[in-house]
Amino acid sequence: MSDSLRDIASRMLELAEERGALLRGDFTLSSGIKSKYYFDGRRLTLDPEGAMLAGKAFYRLLHNTNVVAVGGPTLAADPIVTAVALTSYIEGRPISGFIVRKESKGHGTQKLIEGPLIGKSPVAIVDDTCTTGGSLLMAIKAVEDIGCTVEKISVILDRDGSGRELFAQRGYHFEALLETTSDGGIKIVAPCA
Repeated sequence: MSDSLRDIASRMLELAEERGALLRGDFTLSSGIKSKYYFDGRRLTLDPEGAMLAGKAFYRLLHNTNVVAVGGPTLAADPIVTAVALTSYIEGRPISGFIVRKESKGHGTQKLIEGPLIGKSPVAIVDDTCTTGGSLLMAIKAVEDIGCTVEKISVILDRDGSGRELFAQRGYHFEALLETTSDGGIKIVAPCA
């Protein structure tokens, strides 16, 4: 991969603006918090270039770890997980994907976690945005309940550094590519990798 992680994050931010993934106005987020902007991650991660960039960025965050599987809360994590699995295969270090449902399905195998995840595996949890961390915490609990170890939590956008603080307090390694500023702007915080 020739682009630096910061270059990839910079292009993701440009593309988010181009594709209308970053909206300004008055919004109520899923957490109930009021916001002057909304980040619609799926407009970015379901775009062909956006998916490629997400795969490259998150793979770059994971390739020097022990992580054997990457997953997160459905629906936002789904395209990121697929992009990482595909990129990892192309790069020659396959990382499996999994998805954590909001609740166990009421039929069939009644699974909460979908995909080839094996208990006691080192995993990464991903999402497009972190505001309160509720969805990420739900996914973490689900994988820890089957004995997996969460090695890293990674998101595209961390609102006001809330994820960094929340997960550091809980002893998790958290990384974001982008972070909002107090004036509603967005800055690149991707590690230099």
